[in-house]
Amino acid sequence: MDASIEIDGLRKRFGPVQALDEMTFTVRPGQVTGFVGPNGAGKSTTMRIVVGLDAPDAGTATIGGRPYRTLRNPLRHVGTLLDAGALQPSRSARNHLLWLAHSQGIKAGRVDEVIALSGLGPAARRKAGGYSLGMRQRLGIAAALLGDPAVLIFDEPFNGMDPEGIVWMKGFLRSLAAQGRAVLVSSHLMSELEALLTDGGAGHLVVVGRGRVIADTSVAELIAAASGNRITLRTTAPADAMSVLIGAGAEVTATGSGVLKVSNLSSERVVVTLTGHAIPFSEVTAHRATLEQAYMELTSQNVEYRAEVTS
Repeated sequence: MDASIEIDGLRKRFGPVQALDEMTFTVRPGQVTGFVGPNGAGKSTTMRIVVGLDAPDAGTATIGGRPYRTLRNPLRHVGTLLDAGALQPSRSARNHLLWLAHSQGIKAGRVDEVIALSGLGPAARRKAGGYSLGMRQRLGIAAALLGDPAVLIFDEPFNGMDPEGIVWMKGFLRSLAAQGRAVLVSSHLMSELEALLTDGGAGHLVVVGRGRVIADTSVAELIAAASGNRITLRTTAPADAMSVLIGAGAEVTATGSGVLKVSNLSSERVVVTLTGHAIPFSEVTAHRATLEQAYMELTSQNVEYRAEVTS
């Protein structure tokens, strides 16, 4: 089965609210795709449509070219973690997984395999109702992996994880993509998502707002666009440096004693220009935006719910 998710022109309205408005993107195999956007942007609705929990008003969502409802034993094709609390609290984690496996025609031996993969270990025979949120996340991941699917969808997988668990989660998600699976991860934790998507350089990002795709690009390209050609320059001859850089087409602002902010000129051009005019400098540092900064800039006009600041 082809490991991909194809979202094409999804539209969905809940009463007066247009939740999805021509939502279109692809989650490809062999990489982790981050799925981010403000509250109310349409992320949850999109994921619910992909796995058949909601029906679109228009458009299609397919897994390996097929709608979810046509998949026989769907856990063998797509694994999901949309709600870590969706379990029977009086049942042990192992029995919960055995019940799921039986419903999908999966051999019981696979249960012990996913328990080991997800790090549940000795806690597997405890009642799931007593689990912390982090342990429920691990149980949800074990359930998603039961059918050894080619496609995986995780909603907020870092929630409730301690620092060790977050490090494990990032490495685990990358390893799933490295096996050729399509991995879709929705999260509001931008620093963790940035680390997940930039390590190894294979990360992709889909940013949505008000039911539409705002950006569908690599993380590196999004951060580069947000960073721009903004440079911090330290020099003992700020007036001379400002003059020659402006002459080279840069915009220059003095921000302190011997400190200039330069834009519209690459760091390489700044160095060449200063060196060519024998102007001394001690620092030329290119600004690099974080994923959070790039995200905030990109979605600033697409936030549906905004708190008022009171004095």
